[in-house]
This record gives sequence, structure tokens and C-alpha cells, in this order.
Amino acid sequence: MNPIRSLRRCAVIACLGLLSGMLHAAEPFRLAWTLYPGYMPWDYARSAGIVDKWARKYGIEIETVQVNDYIEAINQYTAGGFDACMMATLDAMTIPAAGGVDSTVVAVTDYSNGNDVIILKEGDSLEDLRGKQVNLIEYSISHYFLARALESVGLSERDLTLVNTSDADMVALYAQPSVEAMVTWNPMASDILERDDATNVFDSRRMPGELTDSLVVRSETLAKHPELGKALTGAWFETLAIMGRDDAEGRAAREAMGIASGTDLEGYERQLADTHLYDEPASVAALMSDRALQDSMASIARFSFDKGLLGSGARSAEEIGIAYPGGRIWGNAGNLKLRFDDSYVRQAAAGQL
Repeated sequence: MNPIRSLRRCAVIACLGLLSGMLHAAEPFRLAWTLYPGYMPWDYARSAGIVDKWARKYGIEIETVQVNDYIEAINQYTAGGFDACMMATLDAMTIPAAGGVDSTVVAVTDYSNGNDVIILKEGDSLEDLRGKQVNLIEYSISHYFLARALESVGLSERDLTLVNTSDADMVALYAQPSVEAMVTWNPMASDILERDDATNVFDSRRMPGELTDSLVVRSETLAKHPELGKALTGAWFETLAIMGRDDAEGRAAREAMGIASGTDLEGYERQLADTHLYDEPASVAALMSDRALQDSMASIARFSFDKGLLGSGARSAEEIGIAYPGGRIWGNAGNLKLRFDDSYVRQAAAGQL
């Protein structure tokens, strides 16, 4: 090849690479999160500069965005408006994965240990739900939670009427005379339960380890930019380490999260008591390979299929393929849309991020 032409070609390639980097720098990666005790660390990680620190380490920019409506955040992620999103692991299957978006769980972050609550106006037991209207986000983790609770007392959804309700409206709506019962989570649940006409008849303490949340990233983005997974994982566990300390910095972090969620330090610490945060990356790695998680996801898949949440063309609960660490695949290997990748938490555990 002509040496001058070769040099020109290299110069063009270098310029294109530089231009691509400049364009990417102008468009930061975006993470969506909503109000929930286990998601509030992102607000502190942003305000304290932890997200920016980890993004700079890997030469990227990350924007964390609070979305007021939980399902809307996941819908925007599914539509391509966000590269990553905090969501219940169940919803990762029934919304983006069922919608054809290949997603990767880079970390299971927590499970609800009392945060999710079934609240009743008149009555003091699950059996008293019979014949009543129940406000909740239909076909979400709350719907699954309600169905499992009803099973425990021999009831089913046929015994009541479900009313689809946005989480952004729940606190104000509960005061309406037409509302008889509600399935919600903290911080909304705490606000509602302060009322004299609100009784907790069932909460997620009775389902330990089942209602998990995850940090979910679009698989295509993660494959092209593994640095995003590293930065998010690093920022997450650094923030958990700070907020878990019983010193001035730890208390200040928790107080900031409480204020951001509409309460104070004491109120947020009560909510944290109902949240099992997986604050050790090694334990997250073990969980993501645990057969118990896989069994739980299979149960969720069966629930989702029964509710028609896996798509109109789904022929079985195994319509969507789920990939687990170690190469294990559950469901349709030709339709892998949800992946549990423990490589990032393993790097965090080994101090390699």
C-alpha cells in the first residue's frame, strides 16, 4: 500500500475514534431510580460525588435520574431512554425482557423484609380482603406479592377487585372514601400507616428473600461498555459501605437519604430495618449463583405466564431464557433476554474495580 495513503487512512481512523469518544462524552450514560429505601443510595452517591468519581475512573459520564413513577421508569428504560435502571427482579422479566429488550442484572441489591405492605381500611386480616377493591400497580412485583399472600389464606384474585394505581398517587388516594385496601411499599406505606384507618394485614417479612431488587443494565450497552458496569458497581458498594457505618459520615449519609425520600434520619432508619441490603459483593456473587434464586425466578416466570405478562405469543412459562453464572440457562435458550452476570460483583469482592 502507498505509505502516504496508509498514513492518511490511519489519521482518518484516529479522527473517527476521537470524534466517537467526543460524541459519547456529550451523551452520558443514564441510570433511572425511583423512591424506595433500597434505591435511595443513588441520591446520596450523586450528591456526594461518588458516581462522578467512579465515572471519571473509567473515562465516562453517568447521569442518575429520579423518576417519580416506578413503572414509568422501567418503561423509559425499556424504550431506550435509560441505559440502566433500578427495578424489582420480577419486573426485569415482565417488562424489558418480555418486551424484547435483552437486560443484564449486574447486582441483586436488596430484598424487601417488611417494606412491601398490604394495607386495609376496615378489618385486621388478609381474609377481610374478600369482596373488596384493592389498589396496586397491576402486573408488578406488588401484584405477585398480593397473589402469594392470598394463597397463604386460601384466597385468590377472583375473591376481590384489583384497581391499577400509580405509586405516585397512592398516599393522596388512600384518603378517598372509595379506597378500601392498598398494596404499596415504603416510603408510601409508612405515610399511609400513620393514619388511624390503615392496618398492616400482611408484609414482606413473611416472604424473606423473595422480593428482590436489582441493578439492571441493557445487555447491548454493557457488552460495548463494560466500564459502565464497573463504575456503577463500584459506586454502589462504596455508597453502601459509607451508609452502613455508625459514625458521623454514615449517619449524615442516611439522613440525606431520608430527607430526599421525604422523611428524616429516624424515619429512614426504620425503613432500612425493613430492607435487607446486600452490602457485601461476595454475598451478592454467591446469591446470583444460588439455586434458591433460580427457583424463585422460575416461580415468578410461572406467575408471569399465568397473568399473560410474557407476551401474547408466549406458549409456556419458559418462553424467556434466563442465563445464570456458570453457563446455566433456564427457559428458551434461543430467546435469552435476562442475564445474571456476577463478574462485576466478583471484581468488587476481589478489590479489582
